[in-house]
Amino acid sequence: MSIRPPAPAAALAALAAAALLAGCAGPAAEPAPATASATSPATAAPTATLPPAAEPEPAPSPSSSPTLLVSDFGADTVTFVDPARAGAEADLGSVRVGTAPYGLAVAADGTAWVATAEGVAAVDTATRTRTALIPYTTRTGPVSTGEYRGGGMGLALSPDGSRVYVGVNVPGGNGTLEVVDTTARKVTEVVPVGRRPFDVDVSADGGRVYVTDHDSFDVTAVSTATWQTRRIEVAPYGTAGGLGSWLKPHYTAVRPSDGALLLPFEGERLAVVDPATGRVTVEPMTANTHQHGATTAPDGTLYVVGTGPIDPAADAGPSLTIRSPDGTERVVPLDGPHESVTLSPDARTAYVSGGFTREGGWDGLTLVDTATGRTTRLPVGRLPLSVAVLPTARPGG
Repeated sequence: MSIRPPAPAAALAALAAAALLAGCAGPAAEPAPATASATSPATAAPTATLPPAAEPEPAPSPSSSPTLLVSDFGADTVTFVDPARAGAEADLGSVRVGTAPYGLAVAADGTAWVATAEGVAAVDTATRTRTALIPYTTRTGPVSTGEYRGGGMGLALSPDGSRVYVGVNVPGGNGTLEVVDTTARKVTEVVPVGRRPFDVDVSADGGRVYVTDHDSFDVTAVSTATWQTRRIEVAPYGTAGGLGSWLKPHYTAVRPSDGALLLPFEGERLAVVDPATGRVTVEPMTANTHQHGATTAPDGTLYVVGTGPIDPAADAGPSLTIRSPDGTERVVPLDGPHESVTLSPDARTAYVSGGFTREGGWDGLTLVDTATGRTTRLPVGRLPLSVAVLPTARPGG
């Protein structure tokens, strides 16, 4: 596999003006040439490209289509979605939660927790009402919108549902991890992390929280027993260019089999991190596109969203990579930029959000049949960024 360098500065500037680039560089910085990695793979894993299905597509069967909730980064709402319905009928209405909602997670009791620019919102998904807005302890400046806004970004729940972990962005500086007690509904811990905490993940046993710090090229591992932190640099292309680099980490997936952290880069390299030792190894990928959202299925299959090319002359367009545990990949082309991916409970459908951390996203989701690669677009929400599946039944319900 040929590892390409980033596009020249002039080409990147033109692409940014066209709003085709993913959310990577600082607003005034220029990217530097990539630094070759000593662990760069020599050959790529096998790959197959699946053609997108022609539209319109029939809606998925109700058995594989639970109700979804999406965060509307382009508004101040979350939107309920029935992916079994076709077209605009899939949009079931919205609830106001706070400015520019980003990450979200839904607890077993049906409470949705949403990271907004103003605070962490709690939503009763049964009554469809916001029941709390918990302000951040961290000072993040005036409430605003857009890629560089302050406030909550990545968000995750502890396995027992007792805590919400939210990465809080501080424009121009390092962020924090704020810990919310879901019963008391207040912030109980504030932990320093790196710059622009795009994503937050939790180990299967709840003992560690992993914060993916986009602008500092690292993952911060946080002990939930002591709140001590460990910085793990994840930079398979090096850190040349600093804030101006496009080759920074975005989202992390935790591998079910061993708890390793999986961070995709550029459809070319997959950084595999041992969180216990901090050791980073690199495996080849094949999509050749700028990558953001990632998640894993229970069987270890990795799903990665490609947002589109940095350099259209050299890179491929938006896609969803489906990577088997043995490294074999299938690449499903997508129409337009996308940001994150969530799976149906049976992993037969991938829900890929059409919102985007930079300009250029669209108001909807793409549903991907993970077996065939067939796609269906649903016009729902306002630049939906994160997607969560609502529980089918709640305790006592």
